[in-house]
Amino acid sequence: MTTSTSEQVTYAYAVARAHPDLARSLTGLTGVAGAPVHLIAEGGKEDDGTDVVLVVSPVPAADFREEGLGRHLEDLGWLEAVARAHHAVVEEVTDRTPALPLRLATVYLDDGSARDMLRSAVRLFAERLDRLAGQTEWGVKIYVEPAARDAPSAPESVPSADVTPGRAYLSSRRRQRDDREAVYRAAQEAAGRVAEVARAYATDRAAHRPQQGVLAGGTGENVFNEAFLVPRGRSDAFRAEAAEAGRGLPGVRVEVTGPWAPYSFAMPQDDADGTEGAYDTGGTDDADGPGGTGGAGDPGGTGGTGAPGDPGGTGGTGAPGDPGGTVRGVTP
Repeated sequence: MTTSTSEQVTYAYAVARAHPDLARSLTGLTGVAGAPVHLIAEGGKEDDGTDVVLVVSPVPAADFREEGLGRHLEDLGWLEAVARAHHAVVEEVTDRTPALPLRLATVYLDDGSARDMLRSAVRLFAERLDRLAGQTEWGVKIYVEPAARDAPSAPESVPSADVTPGRAYLSSRRRQRDDREAVYRAAQEAAGRVAEVARAYATDRAAHRPQQGVLAGGTGENVFNEAFLVPRGRSDAFRAEAAEAGRGLPGVRVEVTGPWAPYSFAMPQDDADGTEGAYDTGGTDDADGPGGTGGAGDPGGTGGTGAPGDPGGTGGTGAPGDPGGTVRGVTP
């Protein structure tokens, strides 16, 4: 089957609570592929909370159907441009009304298919919008710095004459291993401190896979990568206290990012398997750049890319403040 170069599909950015000024505020806004953004309404009622809309734009079918998208997912430059455009639209919407960000590259055959999806899940969306009202997402990452992780230990003393080179080597390797494990234990302690902060301020959390390689950014090994849902009124305190989680722990760096739209909490994990209508492209769990979702539910959507600024896909959710298992590199 061939696809016309002019054929288009409908790209969905977010489900939002209807707002009198939303359509006007989006006038002139362009999204992915430079296409104008518009709204699809389901026709719900304000008095029962089902007055929700879908924020969409047309995109080339050749780029977003399975075969074309599969090729593009190997192109980090293209993927970053799409992610940034996606995120810019979501931010514009969430500045004006509560919204549920959808996963990167969520596409439908046409506006009619997108409207059918919205209609089929309108009450679920309305309930989730109520749940997330007044809350924002914050990302917390913990890194083990390479200088502390990899630096060899200084010898305890000059080897005595009766210590063979082999024994001296083994002793040195043992000290290096012990030092390395100490740094990972320090990272686990930092994770525990983050958990305490989350228990005080967050209402939910989502665990993401630690980033590796180019996606990790900066220096150090990412051993902890989580998102937290925090009421706006508690956000400043959460950010300040979470950022202090690495204090006094040599070789450990804590990074706090946000506030973001609630990408990681848009839908309950159990409801993220999809709704008929959109392509399932298999996902881009390791993509970088703002605009990904990593666990933000996407009824009928694609695999997603990780929370903005906190990419890497999700590892599931848990109780607020639960550090989500062990820090990478630490044996429980």
